[in-house]
Amino acid sequence: MKRCLTLLIVGSLLVMLLGAGASAAKPTIVVASKNFTEQVILGSIMNILLEENGFRVDDKLDLGGTSICRKALETGQIDVYMEYTGTALVVFHKHKEVVTDPELAYKLVSEADKKKGLIWLNKAEFNNTYTLMMRREDAEAKGIKTISDLAKYVTEHPEKISFATDAEFVARPDGFPALEKHYGFKFPRNKIIKMDPGLVYQAIKEKKVNVSMGFATDGRIEGFGLVNLIDDKQFFPVYNPAPVVRREVLDKYPEVGGLLNKIGPLLDTKTMTRMNYLVDIEHKDASAVARDWLVSVGLIDK
Repeated sequence: MKRCLTLLIVGSLLVMLLGAGASAAKPTIVVASKNFTEQVILGSIMNILLEENGFRVDDKLDLGGTSICRKALETGQIDVYMEYTGTALVVFHKHKEVVTDPELAYKLVSEADKKKGLIWLNKAEFNNTYTLMMRREDAEAKGIKTISDLAKYVTEHPEKISFATDAEFVARPDGFPALEKHYGFKFPRNKIIKMDPGLVYQAIKEKKVNVSMGFATDGRIEGFGLVNLIDDKQFFPVYNPAPVVRREVLDKYPEVGGLLNKIGPLLDTKTMTRMNYLVDIEHKDASAVARDWLVSVGLIDK
């Protein structure tokens, strides 16, 4: 009888302990990213950092374009993704003036989104602005160094130059039509080729087009022998990424903010470009690259 009673007590204690452990378990955080390399790396960094600190992660990386990720955040389908200050200013908040000051851009978007229940955490130090790219030898042969040079060439030789872009860049207010207006030129529409954002680099590398949109920190620019044209009339705003989190998530789990706030200050242009290069040129796994970086800066153990 005593043995049975002892077993019953021990069993009850185990159930209580297991129940306490289950109730104390950290929640699941839904992490998303846009559908290009840098975003998948940044999303992987958040995933791994949260998981290494006991959170469960629902991985929604490579979710889609800007509008898809933003809508998912606003409707509570995801909890966090990395957004760029310039994108938020122009696309979400319809800011008309070009902002080239990183601190001002961050202040404007964080204050505007705070009213919507979306909190911007610490921004990264790098600026992944849009860029127009050419093959280095082609740019030199045509005498094109700046976007103004490109505008002049297109006006004088409209049938001798072609342009690759993704669908988003030709549709958004800080995209190609506004850039053409700003610089006073117009690409023939039959010379504009729309494709997946990951394919534009391959298209220009393989000489299928002369010019392409791109992102300033993309590792393929160096890897493919490309050059960024100078934005001499300052059309593009600054684009510093930062984790944007739903306020209710931070209210319930403030540790999430504390962890993700550690990422941005450690990410500079050289670091991000190198990680992009490792994934796109050396074909390393984005998650492995993200983990190696987190270890190198001491945010997780090896």
